[in-house]
Amino acid sequence: MTAAFLQSTLSRKNLMALTGLFLCFFLVIHLLGNLQLLLPADRAGESFNYYSNLLSGNIFIKAISYILYLSLIAHAADALYITIRNRKTAAKYAYDNRKQASKWYSRNMGILGTLLLIFLVIHFKDFWYVYKFGVLPFDKNGNKDLYTVVVYAFKSWWYVFVYVLSMFALGFHLLHGFKSAVRTLGLYHPGYARLVQVFGTVYSYVITIGFAIIPVYVHLTQFGLWN
Repeated sequence: MTAAFLQSTLSRKNLMALTGLFLCFFLVIHLLGNLQLLLPADRAGESFNYYSNLLSGNIFIKAISYILYLSLIAHAADALYITIRNRKTAAKYAYDNRKQASKWYSRNMGILGTLLLIFLVIHFKDFWYVYKFGVLPFDKNGNKDLYTVVVYAFKSWWYVFVYVLSMFALGFHLLHGFKSAVRTLGLYHPGYARLVQVFGTVYSYVITIGFAIIPVYVHLTQFGLWN
């Protein structure tokens, strides 16, 4: 393993850590917006459509969204590059040979990341692309009715199943990714290691459960099984 390879890998890991932490922050904002879908139907549609219109119409939020897109691409590209580079040089992360001490999800971040990438492609196609380039009706307040698109998608049990499964993949990805990003950036200190571990675990559970419960709730309410 050459010094140039180590330097290249470390710099890419730093970039992946930074983009990963930014995406962690975005997930909180995105979840807070999506939780509006848990409101009673007569309020959820109006509130969610207003939120969607705000995201697409505010110039500041537009700028943030471009950073988000670039972060997603950079995060996925760097992960792929590091994985391929490591395999070619027969180099592995330290935890690869410590199966007794590491969790299975920490050894399979590549698989989890690939599943999430596939989910994101589907997610963007069904919601983002439809909202940006599709022909949508408008609600009574003049906002594009994305709420109806979301409800229609979550009526399908298989779509809900895939969504929830993807959220669990996200949760496992976060369980390892958050602590790994903090460590990579040199912010992991023994004095508050336990705090980072607890915060990362709580964060991962909240994000996973929060996103997973939304499609289940919408699906059940549409069939009158949850009122």
